[in-house]
Amino acid sequence: MLSKFTIDYILFPHHNDRVATHRTDDPVEAEDFLMHLLASGARIVTIRHSAGELAPHQFDRMVRVAMERLASRLLEESLAIDNAEVKHRFGFAA
Repeated sequence: MLSKFTIDYILFPHHNDRVATHRTDDPVEAEDFLMHLLASGARIVTIRHSAGELAPHQFDRMVRVAMERLASRLLEESLAIDNAEVKHRFGFAA
């Protein structure tokens, strides 16, 4: 059975070009993994859904959701505020 989401990435893009792959059936787990990739500075090569590569606007939307969740989490921790206040002050969804 094929995984629902497949993410190809390069962990250390400035030092090598070896592509690694993460597979999951859970879209929330895929977003969490994208959050970790964004935070670590990894290069996101492709995101596939059910073996087909995502269209550019779908790819961008998935990365944007992960980025907003990451920014929201960082603001919560750095400013010691809850997610409702982050949404109110900065406009990022919880």
